[in-house]
Amino acid sequence: MCKIPLIVVAGPTASGKTGLAIDIAKYTDGEIINADSMQIYKYMDIGSAKPTKEEQSMAVHHLIDFLEVDEDFSVADYTALAHKTIKDVSSRGKMPVMAGGTGLYINSVVDDVSFGEMDTDYKLREELQNIADEKGSEYLLEILSEFDKESAEKLHPNNVRRIIRAIEFYKITGKPISVHQYETKQVKSRYNPLMICINWDRDELYDRINRRVDIMIKEGLLEEVKSLMDKGYTKELNSMKGIGYKEVIDYFNGVRSLDETIELIKQSSRRYAKRQLTWFRRDKRVKYVSSNNPFGESKILIDEFLKKI
Repeated sequence: MCKIPLIVVAGPTASGKTGLAIDIAKYTDGEIINADSMQIYKYMDIGSAKPTKEEQSMAVHHLIDFLEVDEDFSVADYTALAHKTIKDVSSRGKMPVMAGGTGLYINSVVDDVSFGEMDTDYKLREELQNIADEKGSEYLLEILSEFDKESAEKLHPNNVRRIIRAIEFYKITGKPISVHQYETKQVKSRYNPLMICINWDRDELYDRINRRVDIMIKEGLLEEVKSLMDKGYTKELNSMKGIGYKEVIDYFNGVRSLDETIELIKQSSRRYAKRQLTWFRRDKRVKYVSSNNPFGESKILIDEFLKKI
């Protein structure tokens, strides 16, 4: 099978993925496939750090700004759309350039993970969500560990949705989702990937994150969230649980002051970046380029990559 070449620009929040992806797309005559789980939503521009209209005009962007805020959207949904989009881009002689920080999105595509056909048990989901609300997500992880210890150890307590999904998968199929994921990894991927990540000193990255949050506030994050709330979107929606949105909703509801809200957004963003760094560093395929010359070093990697395909 002739594998599809795919360039991936991955990494933590505020690391400069957008600019590098645009430069790479222009250099390779490519088109960008968004791999950020927040930038898929309409009306959520500032808090998601969505590429500006000007940036989007510099290269064709796909899977961005297309989903209603209250629409359900799973990793399986994203993966199916990404496969279709990459195939289309490649069929037109363009280089697909996937860019984003959602590691689960990226790996599900690059590794060609099969999600299979599985029914949804909405009643079970509701029951599990009630348990999480009453007893906490740690209690759900204890339930999961009884039949899928591997998944329970990997999943973060904050990721209630995926914990519930793992329990649901086992209850419906009788198979731990970790076993299913291992089996799908044995299937050879349709892609030949070059995965690039900008390497930042952690303190410098955290400073960039802090400054970007300040810029978001100046550019109108509060007004953006208020507009979403006025449309009837609530904190219970998965989209509105994103960093920046849930904190500002609490601010409008009087939970904390503006200064406390801004500091919490910065703290949550730094913690998210730390988890992203851990995720991508586990993948030995990722090539790191310096923050001082990311595009210059990327060009060297790309030229070598293109010679082999």
